Amino acid sequence: MRILVTGSAGHLGEALMRTLRADGQEAVGLDRVASPCTDRVGSIADAATVRAAVGGIDVVLHTATLHKPHIATHTRQDFIDTNITGTLNLLDAAVDVGVRAFVFTSTTSSFGDAMTPPPDAPAAWITEDTVPQPKNIYGATKLAAEDLCRLAHRNQGLNCLILRTSRFFPEADDLPASRETFADANLKVNEFLHRRVAIEDAVDAHLCAIERAPQLGFGRYIISATTPFRREDAAALRRDPAAVMDRRVPGWREAYAALDWRMAPSLDRVYDNARAREALGWQPRDDFATVLARVREGGAVLGAMAHRLGIKGYHGDRYRDGRYPVERA
Repeated sequence: MRILVTGSAGHLGEALMRTLRADGQEAVGLDRVASPCTDRVGSIADAATVRAAVGGIDVVLHTATLHKPHIATHTRQDFIDTNITGTLNLLDAAVDVGVRAFVFTSTTSSFGDAMTPPPDAPAAWITEDTVPQPKNIYGATKLAAEDLCRLAHRNQGLNCLILRTSRFFPEADDLPASRETFADANLKVNEFLHRRVAIEDAVDAHLCAIERAPQLGFGRYIISATTPFRREDAAALRRDPAAVMDRRVPGWREAYAALDWRMAPSLDRVYDNARAREALGWQPRDDFATVLARVREGGAVLGAMAHRLGIKGYHGDRYRDGRYPVERA
């Protein structure tokens, strides 16, 4: 089975390439940036480049994208060219060669404003049934690309699964207020409660999707660590997450005290991965409890794969606000 991975120089793309090659799979990497995991250098916005790359391919794992941090450095047309036109090029080529599975890496960012309820409302319980409300060009173009995948399945019969991944990058948070309020490790462990997934688990979800795509045909799935919370906790999570933690994760206070960490004063959303676990047969290994235990034993918040990949950043330039293009240095 020959597998094409787009975005092979990025975090998830490289993780997929490393894993597939280690498993003895014939994986072909496509990216506009040369890298040890990139076999073909070119843009997915170029139809000829895509057709050449898809020839002889059995499975497409489409991770290439412009991300939220690119909003300040790229035009809206750039997002359309990469996230929409690039996806359409891949879908058309995949249909023409008859691939058995097309897996599109989308994002929980596509939910947009649905993730931030009014101040007095409960935390948003985000499932695949939540109606997306994109709030920027990144979310809008990823959602449009999802619809192109749906049409390719509906009209051309392409087996196409969409994985809406939550945060897995190792970079510091893009919001200065978050970086100033929490230590980086503290913030990331907090996120495993409701909005983060380990890169290893994100890779596993994609591998599960390859296997299940012929049976499922089409589907959208949230890929995030399994939360310890329940839907009935939503109101309390907005007011006092620590009190909910006392019920759901006994012993967390002692662990946080030993680390001199703090719990978030409020949670505005929780990603529920139940449908992905059931439909894909996916079993994420890292959650809040396992990660906290690892840290208490002297380990790192993120797993071995994240450390092998390292911090890539999203831009070649340096900015006054660290890696993020708030303002050029």
